Amino acid sequence: MSHGPATPLTARASGPLTGIADVPGDKSISHRSLILGAMAVGETRVTGLLEGQDVLDTGKAMQAFGATVTRDGDTWVVRGVGVGGLMEPEDVIDCGNSGTGVRLLMGAAATHDFAVTYTGDASLRKRPMARVTDPLALFGAVAHGRSGGRLPMTIVGAADPVPVRYATPVASAQVKSAVLLAGLNAPGETVVIEREATRDHSERMLRGFGAQIETRDTPEGREITLLGRPELRPQTIVVPRDPSSAAFPVCAALIVPGSDVLVPNIGLNPTRAGLFQTLRDMGADLTYENPREEGGEPVADLRARFSPDMQGIEVPPDRAASMIDEYPILSVVAANATGTTIMRGVAELRVKECDRIDAMATGLRDCGVTVRDGEDWWEVDGRGPGGVTGSATVAVHLDHRIAMSFLCAGLASAQAITVDDAGPIATSFPIFRPLMTALGATLTD
Repeated sequence: MSHGPATPLTARASGPLTGIADVPGDKSISHRSLILGAMAVGETRVTGLLEGQDVLDTGKAMQAFGATVTRDGDTWVVRGVGVGGLMEPEDVIDCGNSGTGVRLLMGAAATHDFAVTYTGDASLRKRPMARVTDPLALFGAVAHGRSGGRLPMTIVGAADPVPVRYATPVASAQVKSAVLLAGLNAPGETVVIEREATRDHSERMLRGFGAQIETRDTPEGREITLLGRPELRPQTIVVPRDPSSAAFPVCAALIVPGSDVLVPNIGLNPTRAGLFQTLRDMGADLTYENPREEGGEPVADLRARFSPDMQGIEVPPDRAASMIDEYPILSVVAANATGTTIMRGVAELRVKECDRIDAMATGLRDCGVTVRDGEDWWEVDGRGPGGVTGSATVAVHLDHRIAMSFLCAGLASAQAITVDDAGPIATSFPIFRPLMTALGATLTD
């Protein structure tokens, strides 16, 4: 992704954060609602869609496959072509920056008797696709890509697909979802076995659209069985708001005195909501109001209030998968709690957009916080409410979550905290600055 000159941003303590935080819709669910809407017969209506570039690219792709995708006010309308009804695109499918988009699309089209060529931006063209094309080959699809299984890549779909039983070698919701989407247009039962459970948005939404899908725990792992060639029924979907985005206004409210912030319609899928459980374990004043279900997903309105009595805890390592992206902002809350917070089993943080453990540890130390870290663990010594010194400019290494975490930290620190570049925030949470400012945050260029 091309990135212009750095745009520093400074956060400093001000009054309480109050009001309603309308965070963006969930990206995972947004992609899937467009793809499954296109594979149902009739009109699916989607509100709350995350209108980021990744999701819009998936919408364009579904149009290229023959569905109609239009915007009607704040609702997206998808007129689907039914399972097995996708058509051969006239041109290359460009998925931009989206790994989720390209892998799900490959799955959906792999059991149709035509060829599709996929490409993406420079970053996506570096990412290996073999983890998806290997299982799709079992259905009868043939992939021709660049060396190392990279894009651009042409996949010739299976003319006579066969059902597949596949054990995923790596824990990946994208791979699982690609296989299930391919299984929609294969006869009989397609089975995916995961040794460790991953995000289950695809299974929930498939069930919502009327597919026959069963999940059971076996000695091999979690076994998901999908009956092929269902008639998917169109749905009205309200996309829950993204829990990873909600983490920032929620955590800022917990550490800024006098704050009271409500985040409506937040997705509380247990495979994603580990942070909120962890904050409650620390003693955060975090309540769920009006719990309900939308499109097969549990949602609620989340209320966060200033919590001066939070205590450091040891986060259970088995919770890491459900909150891996939230450890940076958790470390900011930990710095404002009393006692030490210990985070283990988090080696994956070292290979995200940047080495997130190193970036957070370095920045927190510059702000007066004691941090110890190792290969797959780190510990933050809390300085109590308002105890973070600040008075630092922090390098964010083009990582949106590092930037947002330190801006939240600055709202509760004794002196201002500046991030060296706020530009990357636009990739995941373009309305972060106006949303936080509307709640009462002081953010200045």
